[in-house]
Amino acid sequence: MGSYILRRCVSTIAVMAMVGIFVFLLLRLVPGDPAAMIAGRNATPQMIASIREQLGLNDPMPVQFIRWVRDVLSGDFGISIFSGRPVLELISQRLEPTISLSILTMIVSATVGISFGILAAWRSGGLVDRLLAAFSALGYSVPVFVIGYFLIYFFAIRTHWLPVQGYAPIDGGLGPWLMHLVQATVALSLAYIAFIARVTRASMLEVLSEDYMRTAAAKGASSYAMLFHHALKNAGVPILTVIGISFAYLISGVVLTETVFNIPGIGRLVVDAINNRDYPIIQSVLLLTSGLYVLINLTVDLAYTLIDPRIRY
Repeated sequence: MGSYILRRCVSTIAVMAMVGIFVFLLLRLVPGDPAAMIAGRNATPQMIASIREQLGLNDPMPVQFIRWVRDVLSGDFGISIFSGRPVLELISQRLEPTISLSILTMIVSATVGISFGILAAWRSGGLVDRLLAAFSALGYSVPVFVIGYFLIYFFAIRTHWLPVQGYAPIDGGLGPWLMHLVQATVALSLAYIAFIARVTRASMLEVLSEDYMRTAAAKGASSYAMLFHHALKNAGVPILTVIGISFAYLISGVVLTETVFNIPGIGRLVVDAINNRDYPIIQSVLLLTSGLYVLINLTVDLAYTLIDPRIRY
């Protein structure tokens, strides 16, 4: 186990090194002059030269890369071209809304999705199973922004039960924090609930058809024991895998939802950075989200042995 963890950590470092090279080259290898693209159409040669000097684009490529890696490892992600503030400061100010929305959405998605999947597998072919199939088709096919605008219209504009848009920090109270995140969480979680529920159902059906499950039923095991003690544990590996993948996608995929609900998170920051051609912010967010994605995959791999002791590395 120790050697496996070491190998996975080494491979994680190698993956992050490749991601870092890609993110670094993203700005340098785009067609045209990056400084001219950042400055805009009406920029003067003096403005373009100033931006090139600010980004260090006049130095040789290896020198730029070494300096960039050194700065990143020391926690310096550069200065925002548009606002003139440190990029890490701007990102840290936007972390709470994005993390809050992502964690809340994942809790709802995993809880509801696993519950629906277990019920559908236990009553395969029944009403719950057919309802899950219909819900899965709906969750996959309806875009998030359509669900978001419907929720805003009904729960905010028509009934005034919830705020229309915005975000309330959690230190201002749990109630306002939840009230501002309910609609975004529901809109974002529907597709993940459908995804997790379908995988849970398929995994549970496979396990429930095994011989040892029939033996447990013949010995008089209760439905609860069969579902949660025997079946769910043995079906846990693919369920954990899909939850990890969903969480990783969720962290980097909240851009549209934050835009619809006007939540000042990382997604809105990226949208503004793209509109302003603020490449230091784009590079930093890409690097951080890629690192988080790799870390989540590593955690899921190491958690397999906790769910299924038969797995040995």
